[in-house]
Amino acid sequence: MSRTIAFAALIALALTTTATVPAAQSARDTAEHGPHGANDASLAARVREATADFRDINQAVAAGYARFGGCVSGPEVGAMGVHYVNNALVDGTLDVTRPEALIYEYRNGTARLVGVEFITPAPVWDAQSTDVPVLAGQHLQFVGAPNRYRLPGLYELHVWAWRDNPNGTYVDWNPKVSCDGEE
Repeated sequence: MSRTIAFAALIALALTTTATVPAAQSARDTAEHGPHGANDASLAARVREATADFRDINQAVAAGYARFGGCVSGPEVGAMGVHYVNNALVDGTLDVTRPEALIYEYRNGTARLVGVEFITPAPVWDAQSTDVPVLAGQHLQFVGAPNRYRLPGLYELHVWAWRDNPNGTYVDWNPKVSCDGEE
C-alpha cells in the first residue's frame, strides 16, 4: 500500500499550473482532428463520446484534471502533447469513459484535445492480477522505472481519439502533434 501512496504523492507533486485557455471548436479544429465516423464502435469512438466536453480545457480542469509537466516530445517522430491528469482516477482500475489523462496540443494560445492516456500503477495492477491490463481489446504497455517522469512502473495506453495518428490510433508518439506552440 505504501507504493500506491508514494505513486499518488508523486503524481500530486508533479501536477503544476492549471491555467485555463478557451478551447476553439471551429470547423477548422474538426478538420484538423481528422475523419471519424459517427457509427464507429471502436475504442477511439467510445473515448470521443466520453471526452467530448473536455475539448474545452476549462471543463477538464473543473472535472479534476490538472496539468502534469510540460509538453512531451520524445525520441520518436512527433510528440504526445501536454498531459492533464486526474489523480483520483489513477487507482488501478480502467474505465473507457474515465481516462486518467487528457492530452492537449497548444497552438496559437489555444489548447486542443488530441487524445487520452489510460494509466494504472504497475504495483497496484500486479497485486490484483497476473494478466497484463487490457482495455477494450487493447493491451496497455509497461513503462518501467526509472523513467523520464520519475514515477514507479506503470501501464499505459494512448488513444488518439481527437487527432489522427498515421502510425496508429494506439501508438505513443504522434507525428501530427507538436510541442512548438507550447506556452
